[in-house]
Amino acid sequence: MLTVVMLSLAVAGVARAEGAGGLKWTAPTEWTAQGERPMRVATYSIPAAKGDTEGAELAVFYFGEGQGGGVDANVKRWVSQFQKADGTSVEKDAKTKKETVAGFPVTTVDVKGTYAGGGPMMGPATPKPSFRLIGAIVEGPSGAVFFKLTGPEKTVAGAEKTFRKMLEGMKKE
Repeated sequence: MLTVVMLSLAVAGVARAEGAGGLKWTAPTEWTAQGERPMRVATYSIPAAKGDTEGAELAVFYFGEGQGGGVDANVKRWVSQFQKADGTSVEKDAKTKKETVAGFPVTTVDVKGTYAGGGPMMGPATPKPSFRLIGAIVEGPSGAVFFKLTGPEKTVAGAEKTFRKMLEGMKKE
């Protein structure tokens, strides 16, 4: 019964509260929850901005307390999935920040360039130019929760405030 109610709410476009790692968040109503995927707690599709040919995706990962690797290692891995148009590293251009959001330690990353992904399960089949990733690693009460928003630059820019608002609304589960 609960599954039917949750599915009905998602289909109706009503905000959905979800959680992992001792955190609870509410996804924006304009984002579409996707079906289950390997290693992911949740996946959301974000509609394409005007002029973009595809939308963005927010993948949320939680591997368990003390699992999933360190914050800095994950930030480096995410940044390494991008390169400049000439094939060189974007590492010096990536922006990272450590802050407190909704009472939780958060490390954010913002990187642009050609998205090459991180292997057959982690990225596109062909490199995607003019892409952007904004990510947040939230240190929740039961471990880190990884929020990775990736897509065309314009679409990601359009979703940035909504993504931030979702993070600011997080609560303890």
